[in-house]
Amino acid sequence: MKILMLHGINHNMFGKRDPAQYGTLTLAEIDGRLQALGAELGVVVESFQTNCEGEMCERIHQGFEDRVDAVLINAGAWTHYSYGIRDALAILTCPIVEVHMSNIHAREPFRHVSVFGEIVKGQICGFGVDSYLLALRAAVSAVRI
Repeated sequence: MKILMLHGINHNMFGKRDPAQYGTLTLAEIDGRLQALGAELGVVVESFQTNCEGEMCERIHQGFEDRVDAVLINAGAWTHYSYGIRDALAILTCPIVEVHMSNIHAREPFRHVSVFGEIVKGQICGFGVDSYLLALRAAVSAVRI
């Protein structure tokens, strides 16, 4: 089973950016934890990060072509306004799990809305790095059902 983890805008700055919201782990450390859990679960996790919206759409299209089994996405701020990424995700036929380290519903009002909400299997937010691990478990479970 192959799971695609998509990291969005500014996530390359994890560990440096607003540690009160996002903690001190780097993106490489988050991906390392996903890889370790993936190995435990018997799945391959491939991670991708970009600050360019078009590149994110292209990677989603490649995921479709590659027939990935599930997608985890933390699109960052794009979650709240990128209809381009939403439309790319809608092409996928596999389960999609939306992930956020912070509780987006307890933050600024603009963060309460996800344009992906109608097309994702579910959303996990507010548990820091554990949000990613919970999302991986949920995605694997959704595929195995």
